[in-house]
Amino acid sequence: MPTEVIAWRAARAGLRAIALGCALVASGCGGGDGGGSSTSPAPPAPTPIPPPVGDRVLVGAGDIGECGLAGAEATGKLLDGISGTVFTAGDNAYYQGTAQQFQQCYDPFWGRQRGRTRPAPGNHEYESPNAGPYFDYFGEFAAPAAPGFYSFTLGAWQVYSLNTNIPIDAASFQLQWLRRELQAVASPCALAIMHHPRFSSGQHGSDRRLRDIWSVLYDGGVDVVVTGHDHAYERFAPQDPDGRSDLARGIRQFVVGTGGANLYRFGAVAANSEVRGEGSWGVIKFTLRSGDYDWEFVPVPGATFRDSGTGTCH
Repeated sequence: MPTEVIAWRAARAGLRAIALGCALVASGCGGGDGGGSSTSPAPPAPTPIPPPVGDRVLVGAGDIGECGLAGAEATGKLLDGISGTVFTAGDNAYYQGTAQQFQQCYDPFWGRQRGRTRPAPGNHEYESPNAGPYFDYFGEFAAPAAPGFYSFTLGAWQVYSLNTNIPIDAASFQLQWLRRELQAVASPCALAIMHHPRFSSGQHGSDRRLRDIWSVLYDGGVDVVVTGHDHAYERFAPQDPDGRSDLARGIRQFVVGTGGANLYRFGAVAANSEVRGEGSWGVIKFTLRSGDYDWEFVPVPGATFRDSGTGTCH
């Protein structure tokens, strides 16, 4: 089946001067390596090409490779049957994101999609210093110079892959870059991928630390945010950065921490939560068009929870 063609837009040149130390990492850089130090072969560098027209598919999840569980193998097989661009929403290889864990817990299952994958890092990647094995594994696809944030064009959509493990306050370099990108790129529809959710009914709950980045996305007219971190599926109604319902300009957030790691149960239900599914691994498939989109949660075989619908762009 055909592979989606995308135009990859890395964070701008000059970002290589950024030095990211442990002090910048929100989740800390501690923790053992949990395995060996072998390295993975570098993936091919992305090639910028003109964006195509028509429907495009974006499919993926967060919280993926946990050795000893069957989840990543099952969700990886789902990807084999779905054409399009694959994304990850962080925590790709548990628990310390080491080179060995990428090789043993992620690569055998999702690694065959690496040439069409656009990743985002999670806090477990940063259990290894500066998420080094993550950047080594995904290479230029992960925008190591930024570090770890970039955008790309997918049909009529602009997609922003963000790094919520480094500074994301209003004055941070990442948010300055994001503001410029949102102003510079004229696109009828936009979607952002990041690891941590602004809103969640799951074990980790809502994260006010994300308010600034949500404000930039909201002001920039972004339509959809996809996250992981809480290991369950949750869909929210469109809302503003403070959690107020906003059907006209609000962002619809999906939490899809269902890529293969151990699953969580829900706690108190957050405001504007529309659909919740726990106990099921799976991936979310977006069909992106000019002006609207479909979403579908695709569970692994044997699971019964599903969610689907259609949304329109601002």
